[in-house]
Amino acid sequence: MTYKKTFLLAAFLLMAMAVSAASQPVETFTIGNKTFLLNGQPFVVKAAEVHYPRIPRPYWEHRIKMCKALGMNTLCLYVFWNIHEQREGEFDFTGNSDVAEFCRLAKKNGMYVIVRPGPYVCAEWEMGGLPWWLLKKKDIHLRERDPYFMERVKIFEQKVGEQLAPLTIQNGGPIIMIQVENEYGSYGEDKPYVSEIRDCLRSIYGDKMALFQCDWSSNFEKNGLDDLTWTMNFGTGANIDEQFRRLGELRPNAPKMCSEFWSGWFDKWGARHETRPAKDMVEGMDEMLSKGISFSLYMTHGGTSFGHWAGANSPGFAPDVTSYDYDAPINEWGLATPKFWELRTMMAKYNDGKKLPAVPKAPMPIITVPKFELTEFATLMTAAPKDGKTEKGALKTFEEMDMGWGTMIYSTRLPEITSPSVLTGEFHDFAQVFIDGKYIGKIDRVKNEKSLTIPAVKKGADLIIIVEGMGRINFGRAIKDFKGIVGNVTLSTETDDAEIMLTPKNWLNIAIPDDYETARNALDMVKSFNAKTDLKGSVPGIAVTRSYEESAKLAEFMKPGYHRGYFNLKKVGDTFLNFETWGKGQVWVNGHAMGRIWSIGPQQTLYIPGCWLKKGKNEVIVLDVVGPKEAVCWGQAEPELNKLQLEKTNKHNNIGDKPDLNSATPVALSVSNGSAVATPTATAKAGNGWQTFRFAALQKGRYLAIEVLSTQKDGDRAAIAELYLQGADGKRLSREPWKTKYANSEEENGNHTGDKVFDLQESTYWQTEKGAQTPHLLVIDLGSAQTITALEYLPRAEQGAPGNIKDFKIYLY
Repeated sequence: MTYKKTFLLAAFLLMAMAVSAASQPVETFTIGNKTFLLNGQPFVVKAAEVHYPRIPRPYWEHRIKMCKALGMNTLCLYVFWNIHEQREGEFDFTGNSDVAEFCRLAKKNGMYVIVRPGPYVCAEWEMGGLPWWLLKKKDIHLRERDPYFMERVKIFEQKVGEQLAPLTIQNGGPIIMIQVENEYGSYGEDKPYVSEIRDCLRSIYGDKMALFQCDWSSNFEKNGLDDLTWTMNFGTGANIDEQFRRLGELRPNAPKMCSEFWSGWFDKWGARHETRPAKDMVEGMDEMLSKGISFSLYMTHGGTSFGHWAGANSPGFAPDVTSYDYDAPINEWGLATPKFWELRTMMAKYNDGKKLPAVPKAPMPIITVPKFELTEFATLMTAAPKDGKTEKGALKTFEEMDMGWGTMIYSTRLPEITSPSVLTGEFHDFAQVFIDGKYIGKIDRVKNEKSLTIPAVKKGADLIIIVEGMGRINFGRAIKDFKGIVGNVTLSTETDDAEIMLTPKNWLNIAIPDDYETARNALDMVKSFNAKTDLKGSVPGIAVTRSYEESAKLAEFMKPGYHRGYFNLKKVGDTFLNFETWGKGQVWVNGHAMGRIWSIGPQQTLYIPGCWLKKGKNEVIVLDVVGPKEAVCWGQAEPELNKLQLEKTNKHNNIGDKPDLNSATPVALSVSNGSAVATPTATAKAGNGWQTFRFAALQKGRYLAIEVLSTQKDGDRAAIAELYLQGADGKRLSREPWKTKYANSEEENGNHTGDKVFDLQESTYWQTEKGAQTPHLLVIDLGSAQTITALEYLPRAEQGAPGNIKDFKIYLY
């Protein structure tokens, strides 16, 4: 065929494709009377929540097909600001961050898309999706109309719009709805801010794009805008009619949608693996579909928070594990669970009589890897730069050192301290203290620790504090979460004459990022050093404040460091590397950041996608900031997501913390019954929803004790979903400093411990153990003495409010 004929044929084909595309009718998605309308016809959204950064890109299409095989017609996804703009002004929409390609794959597979572009997303993701570098501006107000924050939000949203606006349904793409902000009622009340986010998105996606906002049924009115669709978020087992009751009163002709129907729950380090019954999930979705209620199943497939992307929850500091399995129908590694098959059977009833698509085969087999040793080692000190991110003077946070994620080494020389002293500070998040290279102890933010006793020291002793940062808080007001040592470090000691307070001012601040290049370079340097000298096993240190010899000597005592080993494969496949003999840190496989490990569990394995492995030699690097019991690893065929290795139980049943209430006087409550009457015993109402109990007079105290005398249904285990206290001004007090002091009964296996009553999550709850006898006692430490005027109580959200308390007494002391 001649060149001319080839050219004409190509031109003809292009013209035919263009004519075909032009002849395709553009679809529409609008809000109708009590329903969504797709191309003018009633449409129930059956959405599967999936997150593209939590799935290796080679597996994206498989996961999409798995969702379609469940009977879903839509994918729902967050857009994670901090993964696309990891440094200010540097945007990345390539590789695993190519959100537009994920949407195009959805279109290819006949799925619509709901986009939730934040700017805040929560999602148990580092800082709720907000980029760490915002905190370089210390006085910034996040999620408010702070000029700098809003400037950066609009730039980000515009960049996202460049990727996704061409893919809206109005432009022939799959995107049918876009969310404005995310669960803002759980953060505050600020309609002008939410309105500005709405206006920003409207300017990018146009007037025809359906915009919506989501919240909980208890708080959606705080920020609900008149021109947006309102959707509710709630979990499996919830009383669905109750969840939509108020919305139905306010907007009787609006479509109903549960924009997050929680299939399971996320896991925290140091707590049991969370699960939710398949029966509750399937029955709830069946009920919604039978009533024409749309939903997004959060999560349908959770995936993995690779690298340092797992966040942390609040109040307190509760970091999330690497696995985002979520007990979802499609498990972390993309396979169907028993939940999947139960759900698929039910969903088949709502597929317009058509057969559901076949369940696709897994893209990779599951393989095992024999045990292997990680024999190469370099101390953390080896990675310390001889220049660059090293500063002397006052203590600096990660953000002040221009580091987003990693570890800080703080070093100073001490004066002579002749007796033991108490070192105190705000350490975010896991600090280890060394004196002259000798390990003294740790300070763990998860346990709300802020101090450590250190021994007497001689003049010139080296105090070294190594602080590892974990995920920034992703929920609530505490998302402004600086890392490193926040504030000053003080040492206090007592002599016969006085108490002495020391605040060291001259510190060496060393920032060590947690990236692969830093880890690899440290190990390569040691390998080269050992090859050129006779000091086998020695490790080069830093020579910033001391001689090389002193540095190397100190480094020999310090366990924090990098380990490297290798394994060989004849065939590749997905596997689960076991790290239960290790301490705490992060892992890279063939340069891919796999996630965090921590011996306390419950997660002891990391999911390793086969698409990131290769035949032959594979490299594993572990940064262990504590040090392993044994530097070995192996790949197994199943994950270990529920193995705790704690120093002590999670239960709050230390008998020394139990208050003696025999002679205490319960708080008198004000009961309106024609005239004010004070009563020492409160009686809660049956059913769902918040209840408020007002005090007859101002009360003061640091400890709140709830003594449950009975439940609404005899034989029920007592349960409380949430508690709030109101201050003298009638406003809710901050629960950030709260912690559980004592509980005479709490169900540990289901993670129904006392801290659930102040975890900002209405779907979790404290529950007593089966067979426990009344009275039940729960004591909360408020952190400091407070003035209180009322208590707010929320029962469980399920139909009938199981475990709803009836008669109870309140004590403050």
